[in-house]
Formats: sequence, structure tokens, C-alpha cells
Amino acid sequence: MLDAIIPWQRNYKYLGVTLDKNLHFRDHIERVRNTALFYKARLGAVLGRKSKLSRRNKRTIYKMCIRTVMTYASPVFAHAAPKALHRLQVIQNKFCRAATDAHWCVRNSIPHRDLELHYFQIYEGRIEAILRHRGITSQCAYARRLTINRRIPPTLSVGHETYLPIHLTLLQRQLKALITSTTRMTDLE
Repeated sequence: MLDAIIPWQRNYKYLGVTLDKNLHFRDHIERVRNTALFYKARLGAVLGRKSKLSRRNKRTIYKMCIRTVMTYASPVFAHAAPKALHRLQVIQNKFCRAATDAHWCVRNSIPHRDLELHYFQIYEGRIEAILRHRGITSQCAYARRLTINRRIPPTLSVGHETYLPIHLTLLQRQLKALITSTTRMTDLE
């Protein structure tokens, strides 16, 4: 860019995920942890030990506000070091203990069972399994697979890379029109 030197960065934030040089995701997990702790502190009076809310309502608030922050882009950083992921599990353990008013000698599995929450790593594994079952590893892989099957019009395919429009509804409409037009032609034959 006009002979300008671009400085090297150790970390880069892209779509809410902090990428580091070796893809260890330590900085991302630390940022997610701090954000989750911030929300947990703000909701502490509602989710705490002496709250009058039912366990079911506490669990719902946790799933809506805190777990969504912790699991955003989890298939991306699911293969980080277990020690780094354990730091997120600690937050969930603290929530479960506070929500159920568990005594210090109670195992962590008991409050998890009472609140019907899976351990963090099991939950991430279930997300990945659901995505694999649906055949969606990522949008890029989905578009690549469609290009290989020749269902995307050639104007959307550029060299080896595939062009993903910003609005996927346009792509879906074009695919639907293409599929319905080919089925009508086969019906005529």
C-alpha cells in the first residue's frame, strides 16, 4: 500500500474472535472469561444464592446471557488447550454452586445435574456434533461443496475461491430457483 510498512501484530480480532499467531486462543478465552464474569457480576443479585428466582429461571437467564457469550464461535476454539478451556468451566461451576446454594463439600456434578446443564466441554462437543450431523462445518465449506456440485451459477465462482454474498438469502433463492427449474425440466421428459 504505497510502500507503507505494515506492522506485525501478535493478536487480531476478527468477527469477535481474537486470533493469535499460533492459534492457541489464550487471549480470546481470557477476553471471553472477563466478559462472562462481568455479566455474572451484573446479574449476581438475580442469580445468587439468596435470590427468590426458581432454579429453572436462573438456568434460563444463565443460558441466555452468560453461556451465549462463552460459547460464541466455540467450534473455532474448541480444540484449545484443556487448561484454557477449564477456565471457562470454572465460571460455569461457580454459577451452578451459587444458583443451587450448594455447600462447599458438594461435588460439581450435583449442581450441574440439578440445573440440567452439561459440562462446558461436553456442550461444545454437542455443538460440533450437531453441525457435523447437519453437514455444516462452515459456510465456506458449504459454498465449496455447492461449487463442486455445480449448483452455484458460474458467476459466483471465482477461480479456486468461492464468493459468498453478504446476504445468504440471495444465494438460497438462486439455489431454489435452479433446483426447481431442473426438476421442472426433468418432469417434462
